[in-house]
Amino acid sequence: MSSLYLVEQGLLVRQNGERLVLYREKTPIAEVPLLKIERVIIFGHVHLTTGAISALLHHGIDTAFFSWHGRLKGRLVALESKNISLRLKQYERARDEAFASELARQIVRAKVQSSLRVIARYRRNHPEWSADEAVAELERTLAALERPRPLMTLRGLEGQAAAVYFQAYGSMFRRSLRFHKRSRRPPQDPINAALSLGYSLLFNEALAIVSAVGFDPYLGFLHAPEYGRCSLALDVMEEFRAATIDRLVLTLFNTEALSPAHFTTAESGGVWFTPEGKKHFLRQYEDMMQRPFISRHTGHRTTFRRLLLGQAEHLAQVVLNGGDYRPYIAEP
Repeated sequence: MSSLYLVEQGLLVRQNGERLVLYREKTPIAEVPLLKIERVIIFGHVHLTTGAISALLHHGIDTAFFSWHGRLKGRLVALESKNISLRLKQYERARDEAFASELARQIVRAKVQSSLRVIARYRRNHPEWSADEAVAELERTLAALERPRPLMTLRGLEGQAAAVYFQAYGSMFRRSLRFHKRSRRPPQDPINAALSLGYSLLFNEALAIVSAVGFDPYLGFLHAPEYGRCSLALDVMEEFRAATIDRLVLTLFNTEALSPAHFTTAESGGVWFTPEGKKHFLRQYEDMMQRPFISRHTGHRTTFRRLLLGQAEHLAQVVLNGGDYRPYIAEP
């Protein structure tokens, strides 16, 4: 086990030696060795004793607290990284317009290329499906990204490309489930609900990794600084959205591993996972993140979690020493 997901409402978590013990209504229902846990993800009302909190901090286990619907509320982490030299250089690089815009350009190019690879893979399996207009528009965006651009222009190009991509992406689903645009807070359909939860989980992983490497997660390059927004975590996450969450959600719905029965519509508006639907999605997400594969990016056997860490470490070296940043692009 690498991740412990706590979804059942009302659970109590205590420490017993080198284990966490989960209680339901004062009855122990499971024990988990601390040495087998790398991260804990909590949804809604789950209670941790002081002893459990102390044990998680002592073992350096990153713990994230989400609302029931999947909004990240906060994280329990040990003391911040001592890598002050990296953070000082990060602040300096962020004020360097040429450095920041070039790094942002590489991230946007990689995101557009990954979007095209998602489309291309689907077309190989469904030759009757056409997305010629979207492909042409995304290729024009790539051509525009061949030369340096101001940061504001890059952010505009990224937003336009995302809108074009999602229009094509929505048509890849079975007709009864298709959607035409991203909707959030709240999501308006099952696909958007799955994407939102997946992106929240991926963001939490990116946030934990950039913080562990020693960055200030609030200061990004592609994403502008904004009060309360972890812009650098979003920068790193952009490289992996299409390769991980987009492909996972598409596969789960089109193979009917996820269906409308896994969702419910709230009286206040919005579509959300049922408890069982959420557990099912979390199992699929965890399997994807830790499943080994041979990556063309590294040429080695790896996992998406290792790739996320590798990209954060690569970014740290570029920030400290200069050089070209090589972003991750989805496998063909």
